[in-house]
Amino acid sequence: MDKKNEIRRKDSGVAEEEKKQYIICRIGDEQYGLDISYVDNIVRMQKITRVPKVQFYYIGIINLRGEVVPVMSIRRKMGLGEDEVTNKSRIVILKLDEIGYVGVLVDEVKEVIALGESEINRNVKSKRQDNIFINGIGKHGDDLISIFDISAVVDDPKA
Repeated sequence: MDKKNEIRRKDSGVAEEEKKQYIICRIGDEQYGLDISYVDNIVRMQKITRVPKVQFYYIGIINLRGEVVPVMSIRRKMGLGEDEVTNKSRIVILKLDEIGYVGVLVDEVKEVIALGESEINRNVKSKRQDNIFINGIGKHGDDLISIFDISAVVDDPKA
């Protein structure tokens, strides 16, 4: 059998589900997924310069390759308390069309996984305040991963 027939035979089966990649981050005791298509870079903790009169969840700004990047605390924005900076803490740099670069502080970056739509429950309904930042719960092995709605995380509701 030639390669063309072998490929056709593989393709003629049930269509494989398209999977998206997510960077799994730990914030507190929970795992969250960030759509990798928004992630530009992951950097170690560095000096963050405070900026006065900004939203409470902005920690400050960093200099990333000559570009000023605002850094926000997802913990603060979601009402989960103050950040606990350790040697595992990272700043995930997101690149968004509307606003450019923004960094989000996470406790740890764990791994990159691929999830198909069938592995994500989009019926996430809860009375908890932080639920507005989540647009699904992914199942990866025995782990449940809250999938961030990136636009809800970085948008300013008062703007």
